Amino acid sequence: MDSYDRILVATDGSPGSTPVIEHSIRLARLSDAEVQALYVVDHRYPSATEYDMIVERMEDEGTKALDTIETAATEHGINVHKHLRRGVPADEIVAAADQYDADVIVVGTHGRSAIGRFIHAGSVTERVVRTAEIPVFVTRIRPADDPAMADVDSKTTASRRRLPGIEPSGGT
Repeated sequence: MDSYDRILVATDGSPGSTPVIEHSIRLARLSDAEVQALYVVDHRYPSATEYDMIVERMEDEGTKALDTIETAATEHGINVHKHLRRGVPADEIVAAADQYDADVIVVGTHGRSAIGRFIHAGSVTERVVRTAEIPVFVTRIRPADDPAMADVDSKTTASRRRLPGIEPSGGT
């Protein structure tokens, strides 16, 4: 394969997803590819009493996230197809790649340590990498890219420093 025709970019809509969007656009421009933009509403978390309200809010966030990708891509002359799905994010990303005949998946990661992944119920990106049958480009989302993560990262780093007998490390 000389280039990609269809690039699936999965977003969670966070401010930190900007590098993921930029990477997918750069890849699409280099390959003269179209972008399949995907947002997955994770249906596992809302309680039954608040389900409709929470899902509606998540769908609104997803629509805005997909519009952001579309705006950025069309500024560079890239064709975008937007997809809003419900389900388990990692499963839906892999299924969408297959359904939309994507050649590559672009996702982001916060680069959490093993304990960080455990606390945050695993890594969607890690599961996508393990189960996808096509290449997956992983773009690191750094705290500087996502203001909401900067505070979490500084608290995590500070708590690691306070553990007696354990030197702080930069987590991978």
